[in-house]
Amino acid sequence: MKAKVLVARATFPDVIERLQQQFEVESNQEDKIFSPAELLQKMQGKDAVVITASEKMSADVIVANPQLKAICNVAVGYNNIDVAAATAAGVMVTNTPDVLNETTADYAWTLLMANARRVCESEHWLRAGNWKHWRFDSFLGADIHGATLGILGMGRIGQAIARRSTGFDMNVIYHNRSRATPEQEAYANNARYVSKEELLRSADHLILVLPYSPQTHHIIGAAELALMKPTATLVNIARGGIVDDVALIAALRENRIASAGLDVFENEPALHPDFLTLSNVVLTPHIGSGSEKTRRAMADCASANLAAAMSGQQPPNLLNPEVKAKK
Repeated sequence: MKAKVLVARATFPDVIERLQQQFEVESNQEDKIFSPAELLQKMQGKDAVVITASEKMSADVIVANPQLKAICNVAVGYNNIDVAAATAAGVMVTNTPDVLNETTADYAWTLLMANARRVCESEHWLRAGNWKHWRFDSFLGADIHGATLGILGMGRIGQAIARRSTGFDMNVIYHNRSRATPEQEAYANNARYVSKEELLRSADHLILVLPYSPQTHHIIGAAELALMKPTATLVNIARGGIVDDVALIAALRENRIASAGLDVFENEPALHPDFLTLSNVVLTPHIGSGSEKTRRAMADCASANLAAAMSGQQPPNLLNPEVKAKK
């Protein structure tokens, strides 16, 4: 008998077809966002679930599905899953690291450049019919070449972002929970480890690339924003909740920092409406890994994790190898 699998969000049809060759699949190709009650109902009797960051695997959901063997997250971050509860229940949890590093690093630079050079702000002004003549001082932005790039979180994506700065002759500084190796620092355009305070004070352009956790919640708040240069820009491609959005809105409105580029938000997709009133912020809907090649690689990675878990093998990207119980 085939294992029963719920694919909770829409994915590429050929991915579903391949999964159907191995499993009894219930898919959500309409891409309906399930309420907690609907998700709980859909998971009844399922041996595994393939989810994205929008599905919350709380302890209550896990306990209510004692037959569950695996939760396969199509994302790198997994703060939507109670991993401790899953481990206690003998449920394997997997994610999709590495396959999106380069694409996400590309997108960090997309936001950085649009942000620094006021691309979206000037485009909106042009589209509104305001361009009547050229001015010498129109939309003066910040240089990227020769500037100091600050990175908070020097994992694989952070290193890929830093490596791209070589062509801009940038000085790279970073702060991380632990210092990178000399080899990693050399790879990341000779990045220099500094304290968090020095990072905030010195960076001309600050990019956030760290996972969300209770420890990183609001790691950038009013006090941290107050340390930044008034000419500095901020980019968040990591997770909502790392930045205190209310504090950031106030800093942008009062021009205490120059601008921000945001792909993630607290309570997304219900982002704070005051962001929409600001001209000095670039807003995108969590598309940092959104190239077709990368999203396919993420789906394939999740499928490989699922296949391994259901065949009794250790998945390539198992987050809780301490799981002892086998179902």
